[in-house]
Amino acid sequence: MKKTKLCPVMLVGTGSDVGKSVIATALCRIFVQDGYHPAPFKAQNMALNSYATPEGLEIGRAQAVQAEAACVPCHTDMNPLLLKPNSEHTTQVVLNGKPIGNRSAYEYFRKEGREELRKEVNAAFDRLASKYNPIVMEGAGSVSEINLRDTDLVNMPMARHADANVILVADIDRGGVFASCYGSIMLQTPEDRKRIKGIIINKFRGDIRLFEDGKKMIEDLCGVPVLGVVPMFKDIVIEEEDSVQLEQKHRAFQEGKVNIAVVLLRHMSNFTDFDVLERDARVNLFYTNNTQDIEKADIIIIPGTKSTLDDLYELRRNGVAQSVIRAHRNGKIVIGICGGFQMMGQTVSDPEGIEGSIPMLPGLGLLDMDTVMTTEKMTNQIEFVFENQMCKGYEIHQGRTTLHSGEDINEVKVVRSDNCIGTYIHGFLDNGAVIDFILKDMANNEDKASTVSIDEFKNKQYDMLADHLRQHIDIEKLYTIMKQKA
Repeated sequence: MKKTKLCPVMLVGTGSDVGKSVIATALCRIFVQDGYHPAPFKAQNMALNSYATPEGLEIGRAQAVQAEAACVPCHTDMNPLLLKPNSEHTTQVVLNGKPIGNRSAYEYFRKEGREELRKEVNAAFDRLASKYNPIVMEGAGSVSEINLRDTDLVNMPMARHADANVILVADIDRGGVFASCYGSIMLQTPEDRKRIKGIIINKFRGDIRLFEDGKKMIEDLCGVPVLGVVPMFKDIVIEEEDSVQLEQKHRAFQEGKVNIAVVLLRHMSNFTDFDVLERDARVNLFYTNNTQDIEKADIIIIPGTKSTLDDLYELRRNGVAQSVIRAHRNGKIVIGICGGFQMMGQTVSDPEGIEGSIPMLPGLGLLDMDTVMTTEKMTNQIEFVFENQMCKGYEIHQGRTTLHSGEDINEVKVVRSDNCIGTYIHGFLDNGAVIDFILKDMANNEDKASTVSIDEFKNKQYDMLADHLRQHIDIEKLYTIMKQKA
């Protein structure tokens, strides 16, 4: 293990979805490969895609992925503040892995109470920095939202607390890369501007040699070196943080494949539950709320949701609920995960108004059970047996489900009845035993997926991502920057 102490590095963006998370993941793996002991950190994350730590607490999925790349257990100190939107106006606030209530955007971003949150995220960073070297930090959204400067917890104020060197990440694919780089730097205070030590141009398409002049122009304009230009990649699979691309994953039905429709919910969470299934050569998986597509599919999956009752109401309003029921009557398999599992029962009720203003709705009636929303949140990593094989996953849910059979859902874990499978377990479909079971009798097993485990697959992807970044980023220049105080 190297003894050299590296200063923290923070990746900030010219905007949202510029690729900060993926580059942070790559750097975590590179530092491990080079003998360091890194850890990721993002003070505040807004995402419905979350994960349960070994201690049974909740963090953003992106930081869990980065921890995997860093070969360390994920911990709430890596993402002390998680915002999980309930609607366009309110969000659940998760602090140090536990929900502390719902807030409107106005309530959350006002100055009152911000310093208490700032103390919490700063303390989390300090604990992490005492154990790991280096800390790979990630900002949020655009670094130049100057209207939020006084209340910002995650970008330059966090960099100042950590005394981090800052690298600006820009997405050239969306256009305007010169203006976005220059504007992002020039809108900083003189103190913060000095912290920005490099620029990474991300998501390049075409021949990079054609951008040599552009690279020089950015350096001249901004007075900051461009550490590299990273091309788009398609052959490396890294879990996505946001669900913005899901609607584009609508493929035509394919003959000879098992066509699987994932119901597209407005408040869908943990969409990474279907990544392994999507990669299976026997499967054609797509996301939809088209009723005809749903009834035509071989298997229908109702995914997790941050707002079970609101999404159930919408499925009844737009006809999807009736299509799922008809498809089941016609012999199709229906699978429910977490909130989707709750919807498959006889009723879902919320007498205390935990999710909102809907007190109760009838479920799809596919499983003999009832669910009542509760304030308590279950967050656990678990192991379970399926088809005599040991499997693993994790739970993140609110609500207590009662099975009419009298069995305890905490003991049963997976409910199976009449072409229906329901469970609270995220990562349920990451297990080979589960996938082989649901595809049996309808798939061409000559196309059966590789027997490589999910952990082996992920580690290969992290190594490929690290190689990709090493090819296109001046890593030695980055090390030089990180060996100097900001």
